[in-house]
Amino acid sequence: MSRTATVELLETTLTEREIEFSRKDSGGSEADHLILELPGERKLKTTVLLTVGQHGVRVEAFVCRRPDENHEGVYRFLLKRNRRLYGVAYTIDNTGDIYLVGRIAGDVLTAEEIDRILGQVLEAADGDFNTLLEIGFYTSIRREWAWRVSRGESLRNLLAFEHLIDKESLPEPGRPLPGEKRPDTSVADVGEPGESGESATAGADGASDDPQ
Repeated sequence: MSRTATVELLETTLTEREIEFSRKDSGGSEADHLILELPGERKLKTTVLLTVGQHGVRVEAFVCRRPDENHEGVYRFLLKRNRRLYGVAYTIDNTGDIYLVGRIAGDVLTAEEIDRILGQVLEAADGDFNTLLEIGFYTSIRREWAWRVSRGESLRNLLAFEHLIDKESLPEPGRPLPGEKRPDTSVADVGEPGESGESATAGADGASDDPQ
């Protein structure tokens, strides 16, 4: 299948499934890029980059930022999950941010295969998101919970982590914590690429644009 035909198949498949996408300038390289967002429940959106080269399609999705702590526990979880994933696998970029990456060979590329791969990306990124936060951002979650309680702010997007909180140690609602500032890592930001990290549109591992 030619590169042009591959792009047309991707665009037709995404359009028929009502998945919004945009084209990214390839910067003169021999590749075409499509960017799309998959809506989720735990992770509100997963940004996916599809790179079309001469021999197929590279799939890349940003999952979450570099863990604050317990890196060994996070990596153990990712490696064990890789055994059960179809067509993609977890990896990290040069800053430690977590991605899902995979390749679809041109000779097996069909609308059904695209469906299956994107479905796997969404199932993993959305389904594993809270677990990754619990393992790698445990302290930040507890700090942010206490900070919000002290300021009387909403805990709505933290309620999934209520089981991690020692409520007896919390400040009284609306009572400021002495010398406490907003935690450096917010749960609301973990699912978005950081300014210093490599975004999902920049490449997770510095590989060639050609999926080969």
